[in-house]
Formats: sequence, structure tokens, C-alpha cells
Amino acid sequence: MTDIKSLDFAQLKDWAVSLGEKPFRAKQLYDWMHVRLAESYGQMSDLPLSLRERLERDFPLLTLTAVKKQVSALDGTRKYLFALPDGNLVESVWMQYRHGNSVCISSQAGCRMGCAFCASTLDGLARDLMPSEMLEQIYAIQRDTKERVDNVVVMGTGEPLDNYENLLVFLRMLTDEHGLHISQRSVTVSTCGLVPQICALAKEKLQITLALSLHAATDEKRCALMPVAKRYSIRELMDACRIYHKETGRRITFEYSLIGGVNDSGEDAALLSILARNTGSHVNLIPVNPVKERPFVRSDRERIEAFKNKLEKTGINVTIRREMGRDIDGACGQLRHGHLNSEQRGERGR
Repeated sequence: MTDIKSLDFAQLKDWAVSLGEKPFRAKQLYDWMHVRLAESYGQMSDLPLSLRERLERDFPLLTLTAVKKQVSALDGTRKYLFALPDGNLVESVWMQYRHGNSVCISSQAGCRMGCAFCASTLDGLARDLMPSEMLEQIYAIQRDTKERVDNVVVMGTGEPLDNYENLLVFLRMLTDEHGLHISQRSVTVSTCGLVPQICALAKEKLQITLALSLHAATDEKRCALMPVAKRYSIRELMDACRIYHKETGRRITFEYSLIGGVNDSGEDAALLSILARNTGSHVNLIPVNPVKERPFVRSDRERIEAFKNKLEKTGINVTIRREMGRDIDGACGQLRHGHLNSEQRGERGR
């Protein structure tokens, strides 16, 4: 069955013509799905009733249902747990900043990367998301908040570059003039470091921001934290970062989760500064979110500031990620994992 919400504008026109419809019907349909964010064909009032009935019968319109929503009393951050049509679950987060509203979305249901400090990978990978399922997370949040999304971060559950082809379609539809038309420079894609896909993405010459989840400045420490490091060394990663910067002109961001007693020493900072300086990268320090199934704890405030100061003294541009929604399930995958666990406990109790 054709998922028409995953068809870009040109594909939708060809599809409509193949059904015997005029090309302008595709423009109307695309506008309803991707600009007006219609939840049903019944809302598409300028389409003939016969067409709406045919679409409803043969091409169900994908929408996401929020099975759980948490709202932070501290800063208004909203965390959503969405049910996909097949029953799988994904997380999304809406955050308000001075520079606009940001949404962090998932690219997969679960994750197979196995990073030691992350809740997203605890239940493994269920499947990739379609472009429509990535877009619909944004659309559902806009419908709920009644506010436009200004920035999109693909940094929720899943490894975006492990779902590469669907991610590319999503990025082009998100930034296309016929849809929400969000600026490419307002989109960030995070990766744990899949080198071939980073190099392939560089050739697309998109103006998005690429964020590399680095988390350690040596292969030994990175391998202990991230299984992907056993496939691609830091040297290979840095070469890929330089290729990306050369092809796109866009600076890479290094995401670095500070874990108490693991990767937060002065020596770690010195080694990280060398990597960042050699690639012209920005460093985003993230106090790690504790996950009860993991032994890791966040670095204390004094150590975080000392780490930041050491980087800045070497000329590195550094930020400490502002903690949003601290009073709700803030870490990637926590809400989904908790919900799955509660369902399993319920089944065992029957």
C-alpha cells in the first residue's frame, strides 16, 4: 500500500496522474497534508467527495496518536510518546527557547547502536521509521501546541544515518517550499559516527548541521562507551568530518556527554581540544542523564566548568547544553523504555 505522506511533491504529482487525477489535485493534497496538517481526508474540503472517499478506502492517512505526554512544570518542555500504526512507540520532545520552538524527533523505533549510557538502545531496534512517521511527529506537536516549529533536531530514539534513505527524503520534504519549508540551517542531524553515511551525506551538500556523538577523545574510551567505535576509529571519524566540512562548508558539532570519573578529566579535555581544533568543530557539553539500568553518573558542576574552561583556553568554541525538562523523563529513550516495561509487568501480572 502506498504511504502517500512519504511521497515528495514531484512523486505525489506522478502518483495522482497515475490514478487519473489532474496534477493540481496533488498540490491541494500536499498542502493539506504538509502545510495545513490535516488529520483526515474529511477535512480536505476542496477535494471532490469521490476522491476523498477513494483515498480513505485505499490509502489510509498516517497520523500519530500520543499515548503519553509529560509537561515540565519548570520550563514547559513537553515530551511525547507516540504510537505508530503497527503499535511501535517513538519519543519526541518540544522545547521553547528565546530563538524559537525546537522539536527533537526519533528516526527509528528503538536503536541497535548499543551506546552504554543511553536508554534508547535498552530494548533494541524494532524498525526504521518512514519519512511520514518522522514528519508526523512534528505535525502532531504543532497541532497540540498550536505553535510553529522553528528548529528540528533528529536526535531522539534511533541512529538517523542507520535509516539513511528515509532520512534523506524526510530532510528534503521538511525543508521543501511546498511543505513546512523549515530552513536547512535550522535542522540538526545527530550520529554516533557511521563513517560511510557521513561521507555520503556530505555529497548531498545539504546545509544542515551535523552533530557527532563523540563522548570520548581516545579509541579505548570510546570503544568502552560506544560499540560503533570498534568499527570506525577516531582517525576515520575525523577524516569524515573534514570531508563533510569541505563539501558543505558547515561546521561539525561534537556532542560530548560528561560522565563522572569516566571522560571528564583534564587530560580528556586536552585530547578533545586537539580533535576539535583540527576539524574546526564546536563542542557541546552534555551533563549525562542518569539511567537506572546504567552505572554512570553525571559530572558535578565544578568539574563541568573546569572542563569547559580548559577547552576555551585552547580556543575551542564550547557550550554546555541547557537542561530542559529536568522534572520529566528527559533522557532519550526513558519514556519509551518505562512504558514498555510497565506493559510487560502488566502482562506478567495477568
